[in-house]
Amino acid sequence: MNSNEIERDAIQAAIRRLLNGTPIRSSGHLTIIALAQEAGLRRNKLTHKHLDLRDQFRAEVARHDGVSQREIELRDEIAQLTARMVNIKQERDDYRTTSEIFARSMHVLTIENENLRKEITKTRSATIVPMTPRR
Repeated sequence: MNSNEIERDAIQAAIRRLLNGTPIRSSGHLTIIALAQEAGLRRNKLTHKHLDLRDQFRAEVARHDGVSQREIELRDEIAQLTARMVNIKQERDDYRTTSEIFARSMHVLTIENENLRKEITKTRSATIVPMTPRR
């Protein structure tokens, strides 16, 4: 394998890694500079020697709207997590409202219970009069 083939293989591997969002030597940006860094070559190898691979890279970047596959996956994951967070917040608010209703109900029941106990105490101390049956 000659140096030209080695460079081309390195560039093609770098293109795949950048488009997949799995860079190992560069920032991962979809630029010619990042591609050269990822391939381990100087930029002029892409701008003067391997023009077809540079053009192929630019076409792939344009086809992906300048976004790597990994970034697309991460954006989808962020959208799903954001939706989940909204649902969880709504659920939390529903539980909070229910908890407040239960607290108020418990307070009302406690007061009613105290009032009933007072009534029972009053009636126990009162004189009990037997009722005569009607004829």
